[in-house]
Amino acid sequence: MADTQHWPPADTSPAGPADITGILASRLGQRRTAPAAPAAPAAAPAPDKVPASVAADPGAVPRLAGLPGQIPVGWEVIEDLQAVVSKTLSAEDPDKLLAEEDRRALARRLVRNAVAEWSAKYAQGNAGLTQEQEAAIGTAVFDSMYRGGRLQSLLDRDGVEDIMVDGLRAHIEFHDRPRETIERVADSHEELITWVNRMARLSGHGERALTQATPMVGFRMPDGSRVTASLLTTRPSVVIRRHRIRQHGIAELVRWGSINPVLERFLTACVHAKMNVLVVGDMGAGKTSLLRALGREIPPAERLVTLESDRELYLDEPGPKPGPVTYAFEARQSNGEVRAGHGAGEVTITDMFATALRYNATRVIVGEVRSTEVLPMLQAMSAGGSGSMCTLHVRRPHAIISRLVQLCTEAGMQTEAAHHLIASSIDVVVYLTYLDETGIGGRKHRFVSHIYEVHDVVGEGGRPVTTDLFAPALHAGEPRAVYTNMPTFIDDLERTGLFHRAWLTDKPLGAWHTPLETVGRR
Repeated sequence: MADTQHWPPADTSPAGPADITGILASRLGQRRTAPAAPAAPAAAPAPDKVPASVAADPGAVPRLAGLPGQIPVGWEVIEDLQAVVSKTLSAEDPDKLLAEEDRRALARRLVRNAVAEWSAKYAQGNAGLTQEQEAAIGTAVFDSMYRGGRLQSLLDRDGVEDIMVDGLRAHIEFHDRPRETIERVADSHEELITWVNRMARLSGHGERALTQATPMVGFRMPDGSRVTASLLTTRPSVVIRRHRIRQHGIAELVRWGSINPVLERFLTACVHAKMNVLVVGDMGAGKTSLLRALGREIPPAERLVTLESDRELYLDEPGPKPGPVTYAFEARQSNGEVRAGHGAGEVTITDMFATALRYNATRVIVGEVRSTEVLPMLQAMSAGGSGSMCTLHVRRPHAIISRLVQLCTEAGMQTEAAHHLIASSIDVVVYLTYLDETGIGGRKHRFVSHIYEVHDVVGEGGRPVTTDLFAPALHAGEPRAVYTNMPTFIDDLERTGLFHRAWLTDKPLGAWHTPLETVGRR
């Protein structure tokens, strides 16, 4: 589990066994030769200023100055302290017998002691650091050991969804406000590459080093954030996908405005009635969040297998209520070598299907269908995997069937056969719309706009027939899903005891309670 605790204030516990005098002597010596800095003002420094009390030379300028968690010294000091603490930690627990929580608690104590000792020596030739500044240094050292290092202060910001680093510049995407740009998050491209490789090792993926031989890597950080990095772009680039919500259920989606209470009960009943559900939408629409919420509605008596290229569902972790026995499979990237046309060590979702089905799962969930895994997914649904679910990236609602057929034909299936497989596999399609109004002074909206029922193929060479169960009521100015047609499986939903058909026809336009707060309606 990610360690999100901020660094505690320094205490009076005795110093650890590490003697940091020698390893930091050169750092301190360099700072003592610099002109003495004046005392720091009482007010906080401006975002583009360096605290004068601790900036002994230009090399000490913090890369993320002015941001939450800024450090008042150069990052080389953090690296030196981290090396000392790591060495001491290895000496005190050489065989790593301590539980992870206890080992981190020991690391916190060692960091606190090391920072206090370093600060005392630093004050001999410079203005002393405040308790808050020492705490910031301690947090940075601990973050470099167990969390996101020098980018952790960005990851800790409220509402962060994605961090996109292009060379030395970072663009931050928030879930509820416009993008923000940080001009400098590293001193050099080499430093950024070093950060990537350190995070890969820290995450247990040391074989995935970012080098010219392997110019693309991906891994999951200890807090669950997903990192993708490449050297094939104009400048080294890194994209970090931050998972803000991992334990939420379907009730949270109602509170966020993604669905209304009627849709909540309808979708929950679909899960309990073992409908095969496909969740679709454009990038960033909230497909994974909805799939995760639906997965948490699976009864605890069942057995679930999840297959993902990148771990995002976390259905094997405790949720808001008891869930089924869950086995979470995650694909594995190649180590960079290519043998017989395939990456050595690579394991795809398609490769995992055969093993996953031997776990006698009552349901299968695929995090996202992107390629040839569409065939085993649809075949598992068609051959008795009732109640299975997956997501699919589709830009427009009318293109859903076409996109599925495209993937099936790319996997080697004939178009007509693909139509029949789709019709026999999928019961319900849920489409999420992503409406971003931050560029015109609004906010981002993610909501269910369409729900379809998939029927059989009509006529020779035809396509699967779909019926709008819920669709936007544009004549009433409602872009969100409003009841349109009664599903043919309504009896199945009512037999779950969770749904009544009268809820669909009773004032369908009022199901959302309040209008969508778009810019035009303010």
